[in-house]
Amino acid sequence: MDILISKENQILTMQFNRPDKKNAITAAMYQAMADALKDADSDAGVRVILITGHPQIFTAGNDLDDFMKNPPQGMDSPVHQYLWNLSHATKPIVAAVAGAAVGIGTTLLLHCDLVYAADNAKLMMPFSQLGLCPEAASSLLLPQIAGYQRAAEKLLLGEAFSADEAQQMGLVNKVLPADQLLDFARAQAAKLAALPASSIRITKQLMKAGQRAAIESQMLEESSHFGAMLVAPAAKEAFKAFFQKRKPDFSQCD
Repeated sequence: MDILISKENQILTMQFNRPDKKNAITAAMYQAMADALKDADSDAGVRVILITGHPQIFTAGNDLDDFMKNPPQGMDSPVHQYLWNLSHATKPIVAAVAGAAVGIGTTLLLHCDLVYAADNAKLMMPFSQLGLCPEAASSLLLPQIAGYQRAAEKLLLGEAFSADEAQQMGLVNKVLPADQLLDFARAQAAKLAALPASSIRITKQLMKAGQRAAIESQMLEESSHFGAMLVAPAAKEAFKAFFQKRKPDFSQCD
């Protein structure tokens, strides 16, 4: 299974499990996670959600081959269902990030409540390098969390940054040795699961309520631009260069 979903001690764990492909995410994987999040929200036996990958790789982001064969079509597409359910989850979400977290591997963290990273984590949002624009409301949330200049540097240049810098930006709660990461994240999830469910749920609701409408609006606007840019010359050149293992040439692209 490319997504491992398990439930133990009131914690639902979703693990990217495609290490031979750097945990790159396919449409089927997005659908599995979207469904798991939806089910968890109404399952009284789930109090916390934990998202993780492998010790050397969180996720390389979208599987570009699958992405081009199954491009997102509207807000009902698997990726948008996943992002919608993630951003609307009423139960706390804990993320444990080790290795590379590319594209949506970084932007999904903006919707998690607690984020822990291994000291080998490398985060990256290379949308501009692919001729695309941000998604997951990251163009709204990252400036709020990190400040405009830092967000601009990460979203405009699309370069990788370390777990320590992510912590300085406010995107990560704590950086740990890779061999301690998952145990620590599970322990934090267990703490949340042991607390009164209503208290945790309402506290999260109160913190999120003020910007829910803004997040929904931003996701819709990003999606509109993303869809148009996906078939534009810059993205076509970026994807072609990726598969040909060469540097893209955007000199003739607007």
